[in-house]
Amino acid sequence: MKTIKNIFSFYIDGYRDMTWGKNLWLIIFIKLFIMFAIFRLFFFSDFLGSHFENNQQKSDYVLEQLTTPNK
Repeated sequence: MKTIKNIFSFYIDGYRDMTWGKNLWLIIFIKLFIMFAIFRLFFFSDFLGSHFENNQQKSDYVLEQLTTPNK
């Protein structure tokens, strides 16, 4: 348990002493939010949900797409 506490305090102290690091982490989190939240809304539609009514039809379509060779 002491090892976990030492590791945790190591990261907390390191983060507290950062100067540029805090700004860089903020930029990283903003970019991740943009990639996963905003891009998903605008570029990745719910294809299966809008074209099929139940899970069986969805799974049949996916299986067909995975097992049929490209033409």
